[in-house]
Parts: sequence; C-alpha cells; structure tokens
Amino acid sequence: MVLNNIETLLEKYNNAETTLKEEAQLKAYFASDNVTPHLEHYRPMFQYFSVSKQEQYTKDVPLNTKKKSRLYQWISVAAVAVLMLGLIVPKMFGPTEQEKQEALLVYNQTMEAFNLISLGMNEGKSQLTNLALVSDNIHEGAEQASKLGEFNTVTNKILKNK
Repeated sequence: MVLNNIETLLEKYNNAETTLKEEAQLKAYFASDNVTPHLEHYRPMFQYFSVSKQEQYTKDVPLNTKKKSRLYQWISVAAVAVLMLGLIVPKMFGPTEQEKQEALLVYNQTMEAFNLISLGMNEGKSQLTNLALVSDNIHEGAEQASKLGEFNTVTNKILKNK
C-alpha cells in the first residue's frame, strides 16, 4: 500500500500538483534506506533538494563605498539654470508693447503688398491663358490653310489632266 501511495505522489509531483505535506512525505521516503529499485533514480533528485536547502553563501560581498563624481549632478543643475534663463530672459528683455505694435503694423502692410502682387499675378495669368488660346487658334488655322493648299494642288492636277 505504501508503494502504491508513493507512486501516486510521484505522479502528482511530476504534474506539479502536490502539497508541501506530500512533498515532505516523498523526501522522507527517498531519504530512508528501503526505496524500491524501480524508484531508485528519484533518490538523487530528492537528496539534492535536501542538501541544497542547507547551503549558504559565505563569501563577503564587497560594498563600493567610493564617492562617485558629482559631475552629473552639476550638469543637471546647469541644465535647469539654462532652461530658467531661456524662459525668464525673453520676458524681461523682450520687445516692449510699442515695438510689438510697430511689428504688427509692418506685418499687416507687408501682407497687403503681397495681396496686391498676387492680384497682379492672377491678372497676368489670365492674360497668358487668353494668349495661349489665341496661339492654339492660329495653329488650327495654319493646319486648315495647309489642307486648302493640298486641295488646290489636287484640283490643278485634275483640271490639267482633262
């Protein structure tokens, strides 16, 4: 009956379904001297678990007590200072309200000038479109005139042959 129970526990152990109490029974069985021969190959595994449980790390762990360079700390302080200056200085030494008004006036005048130039360019574009239309009509007339010349040549040949 005990052997049957041990085999059932081993099957549960291999499927990772055992409790801690059942695992303790398996360890106790394989630590004893009356292990059946067909289960002998499990003995080294359970003995290893028992031995490894008692192992301890005895070497000293050296602690690194050297102070590291504070360069990185000073770099972060300098970065914060640069950011603060970048935010504060433009507000303090930036353009006055009068300069802003003058800049806005110049901007508006420039936009009006660009609009006038744009209107002139649009008119020139429409004139170029009309000129292209006239050019197309001239080419079409030239083709018609060449056809008339061919007609004239053919008519002369017919009339001279008769």
